[in-house]
Amino acid sequence: MGTFRDRTVILGVGGGIAAYKSCEVVRLLVKGGADVRVVMTPNSTRFVGPLTFQALSGHPVLVDLLDPASDASYGHLELARRADLLLVAPATADLLARLRAGMGDDAVTTTALACTCPVLLAPAMNTRMWEGSAVQENLAALRARGFHVVGPSSGELADGDVGEGRLADPPEIAAAAARILGPRDLDGRRVLVTAGPTREPLDPVRHISNPSTGRMGFELARAAARRGAQVLLVSGPTSLRDPDGVRVVRVGTAEEMAAAVLGAAEEQDLFVAAAAVSDYRLRDPSPSKKKKADGAETLVLERTRDILATLGERLAGRARSPVLVGFAAETDDVVQNAREKLRRKRCDLVVANDVGEPGAGFGGERNRVSIVGPSQVEEVEGTKGAVADAILDRVVPLLDARRPRP
Repeated sequence: MGTFRDRTVILGVGGGIAAYKSCEVVRLLVKGGADVRVVMTPNSTRFVGPLTFQALSGHPVLVDLLDPASDASYGHLELARRADLLLVAPATADLLARLRAGMGDDAVTTTALACTCPVLLAPAMNTRMWEGSAVQENLAALRARGFHVVGPSSGELADGDVGEGRLADPPEIAAAAARILGPRDLDGRRVLVTAGPTREPLDPVRHISNPSTGRMGFELARAAARRGAQVLLVSGPTSLRDPDGVRVVRVGTAEEMAAAVLGAAEEQDLFVAAAAVSDYRLRDPSPSKKKKADGAETLVLERTRDILATLGERLAGRARSPVLVGFAAETDDVVQNAREKLRRKRCDLVVANDVGEPGAGFGGERNRVSIVGPSQVEEVEGTKGAVADAILDRVVPLLDARRPRP
């Protein structure tokens, strides 16, 4: 989960049944060393009493903005000045709408208006509400403003429906908060990350590709930027939104990705090759749509340029070179193949996973990987955001050993 020592976290509690889970969120934050201050909407007090949060946080709870006693001890403006993070859990459909509109009619929304710190939203509501266009539009607008979001998760809801809309588990919420408030141990570093698939054309309407969504690479770029790095993300075709604070270059083919990477990689401190680059392309793609013919057809393929191997060879023996982190999507002998890739491509680390296993392959929000180094192997499992931070945790000592932090 990380540490929250010397950090002030405001927990805004919305009026939903999931408010009871926010008690556990407070406990985890306090256990991690945070100074937690709780603000509540009036409706949320009908699910959990303010005294419960006061006992867990060790501080009075702000509900009534016009209560002279509350404002004298710590009003919403004073809280906003002190906060390192505003966490809204649960963020109900009504609360999301009022946050988007910039309303300030209760302790939570007024505090949010005054905050200049990061804001983390943990939505929770019935799955039909969650899937509604109004809620999704409100959330998209809040994301565009820079709000962070964790969850919701899927499962059985309080009213008996089954689907997406459950409040994320308290440890997951605390972990998301820890990532936002995480270390700035990449300050002054330059980081290049590749992500997503490449597409090798057969003709103007068909291509060879793979199922990569780019999520793992995007999470790595997002995490590196949050930890202070200057990040360049070279991405193949994806539907993902550009990470905040990251310069993004969009490419299509393996050769386009190679040109973008090899032209910039040598000036970086860290290169993370998370993209699923096509190994083959058609030797002679058709300039016009190829019509279907009767019977079998033969496609003549040729190898694409191996970006990581090319860079490893180019940098071999240089006094100053970036730390190289490769990725290996395997279906068998995962660690053994990763070790071979580590040696052959002159990497410092290789992150390998079995793409045939549930929860470890393309497309999902979670991952299960083996981080393979020259002398050790470490297994990591969690959301792709958490895995990204775990990878960077292993990279930082390599960076510091190679070149002290600026």
